[in-house]
Amino acid sequence: MYLWQKKDWPNLNWDERTLAKLLANVSREQGRLLGKMEVLGFELRNEANLHTLTEDVIKSSEIEGEILERDQVKSSIARRLGMDISGLVPADRNVEDVVEMMLDATENYDTPLTEERLFAWHAALFPTGRSGMTNIQVGSWRNDSDGSMQVVSGAIGHEKIHYEAPPAQQIADEMVKFLCWFEQTGDMDPLLVAGLAHLWFVTIHPFDDGNGRIARAVADMALARSEKTGQRFYSMSAQIIREHKSYYDTLEWTQKGELDVTRWQDWFLTCLLDAIEGAQEILSTVLDKARFWERFATEALNERQIKVLNRLLDGFEGKLTTSKWAKLAKCSQDTAYRDILDLIDRGALQKNAGGGRSTSYSLFIE
Repeated sequence: MYLWQKKDWPNLNWDERTLAKLLANVSREQGRLLGKMEVLGFELRNEANLHTLTEDVIKSSEIEGEILERDQVKSSIARRLGMDISGLVPADRNVEDVVEMMLDATENYDTPLTEERLFAWHAALFPTGRSGMTNIQVGSWRNDSDGSMQVVSGAIGHEKIHYEAPPAQQIADEMVKFLCWFEQTGDMDPLLVAGLAHLWFVTIHPFDDGNGRIARAVADMALARSEKTGQRFYSMSAQIIREHKSYYDTLEWTQKGELDVTRWQDWFLTCLLDAIEGAQEILSTVLDKARFWERFATEALNERQIKVLNRLLDGFEGKLTTSKWAKLAKCSQDTAYRDILDLIDRGALQKNAGGGRSTSYSLFIE
């Protein structure tokens, strides 16, 4: 039997004593992080928010196997937040729609979560009405026209069924219960609300596709409510992708288990704590970037240099070479080399050890 087939579903419960210490720890670290961000000032807080939201959108899609272009995501978010940043690029429709959904969940966290709103989020995720090569029901609950909703892995003929969701005819009633609870959680700790909302939503699995992304958006909405701010400074999606094996293992164990979901709430809170602690990296990146541009505030840099330097400051993967510079800046390798030499002379870049074809460069951070 699955969780939803149990007699007292959806009356989920957990051992508060088991979770008490962890819950207090997470709540304390959450408060500390918000305190640190508060003293940063408006501009740096906005920069941290932009960095976190970009990471969250990219990683939430990556969990589902969809890779979004970072520059497009960042540009889309910056435009919607009214931020003036260098190197803005046009964004594809699918990027714009995903960003719109994620920002609606967090910026408008105090607006009631309704069936209509969830349908709009789902339509934003699948603007063409297709998931890959498959037509799906968009902006409405699934109808199971192709059979029951199952989470399956493995090759054809050797499939393993990890989970089977409630039949389509139950979804409307299940979602009424869920949405009523989400808006009236009583005195339940907001962090436990976020964990339970994520689990409950993916257990109902109300859509043909996109359930994971929407469940994470719902959890982010609950976390924003707990903090009373639409600005995000840590990414649960980024942490989930780091811990994806334990995520799926814990989720499957819970959905095949009893109504006591202590193990799930413990996992969710631990993941949340790791995400909050990981925000120190975001904070460090934002401060390094601010200090860097303070050094070069009066330097006459060209647009190519500003664009690539910002990319490096935001966390460039791999080694920077002239060919990578040329690709990022959309210029010739000769122009890229001149740009790089100029920045070395100015003390912004440094040449790494090694030479020849393997010559690479990195930021010079004082």
